[in-house]
Amino acid sequence: MGNAVEWFDYGVYAVAATYITINFFPSDTGAGTVWTLATFALSFLVRPLGGMFWGPLGDKFGRKRVLALTIILMAASTFAIGLLPTHAQWGIAAPALLILLRMVQGFSTGGEYGGAATFMAEYAPDKKRGFYGSFLEAGTLGGFALGSLIVLVTSLIVGHDAMAEWGWRIPFLIAGPLGLIGLYLRSKLEDTPVFQEQEAQQAVEGADEHRGIWRELFTHYAKAMLIMAGLVIALNVVNYTLLTYMPTYLEHTVNLDPTVVLIVMFVGQFGMMICVPFFGRLSDRVRRKPMWLFSLAGLFIGAIPLYLLMRQGLVGAIIAFIVLGLLYLPQLSTISATFPAFFPTHVRYAGFAITYNVSTALFGGTAPMVNEFVIEKTGFVLMPAVYMMGACVIGFIAALAMKDTTGVSIRTAPVSVVPAGQRIPAPGEA
Repeated sequence: MGNAVEWFDYGVYAVAATYITINFFPSDTGAGTVWTLATFALSFLVRPLGGMFWGPLGDKFGRKRVLALTIILMAASTFAIGLLPTHAQWGIAAPALLILLRMVQGFSTGGEYGGAATFMAEYAPDKKRGFYGSFLEAGTLGGFALGSLIVLVTSLIVGHDAMAEWGWRIPFLIAGPLGLIGLYLRSKLEDTPVFQEQEAQQAVEGADEHRGIWRELFTHYAKAMLIMAGLVIALNVVNYTLLTYMPTYLEHTVNLDPTVVLIVMFVGQFGMMICVPFFGRLSDRVRRKPMWLFSLAGLFIGAIPLYLLMRQGLVGAIIAFIVLGLLYLPQLSTISATFPAFFPTHVRYAGFAITYNVSTALFGGTAPMVNEFVIEKTGFVLMPAVYMMGACVIGFIAALAMKDTTGVSIRTAPVSVVPAGQRIPAPGEA
């Protein structure tokens, strides 16, 4: 639920991009949309800073405390976007404030996602980590779907003109009470058993494992970070091309009606959310590495045909979006099960956060802007498919080098030093 609140903003911003452009980046040349997507990308450039700040704190003081702070930041900044004056009212100051708030959101998310995935992985039984961890991604997709649904319902109630004038604010304002709900739920959770075990051990031994955390990561886990970075490039180029840029692409390039676009996005995102736990459970049975390889190969082969199908109208767009989503789910559903096992407990939050956020900032968050810019300049409407294919090649190479994390206990050695497929017994096991 907390993760859904965090990603609700990204869903709202994506499907409300047209209204953001009208109110903050008005332009007669079409450059306004590129600026809207550039503002989206800018928030990702701050995410590594958030990861560097929140990650060590989460490893030192606990996952729960940091996650409570990140959700407060995200909900407050999203709520504030709904109160911003427009370009017509305050001129250049309006988009400047929007950019500032987006940077706050990026800083928050830099600690949110690594912490949430670490939290889920450390609570899950080793043999069911794929299934348990997949619910984090159900929350991610739930946030996207809720954002699409609220923008859709609001636009149907108030109409397109009123939506462009003031109705766009409503979804952002809803983030306030949603954030309070998420904060309440997180306040009721204990910190993870794995983190509590580490704290108890350090209290007995009098050791401080948090000294030189960055030096340790880059000295001992550089290979693990490099492999994870390659996987994240593929994961998030597909994610932000499919879930964030798709509304803009369908409306501006495929020329679908804005209301129809919202319907396509909600149906696709909700369907993916329902399917995520099934893919998570499947990964516990067939192993995660084969699922990643299948997903990356399937997306590489299917990207261009499915984007061509998308251009055939509403039915084609729905079918193509659903198939792309299903091909993507073997990656998305296993993030929490796969990545945290790359690092030991005392550097897990930091290692996950910095690796994930740097790769996402450079390639994932910029994907919508890059796609729109190339289409605007060249008219090459298959750019999203080609960009996705290139990222899948990088991901496939990284997946081949990855050692399978299925069943590996994250209480002991990280997977980067575990032979492929070998399971380390958890404490108390023979």
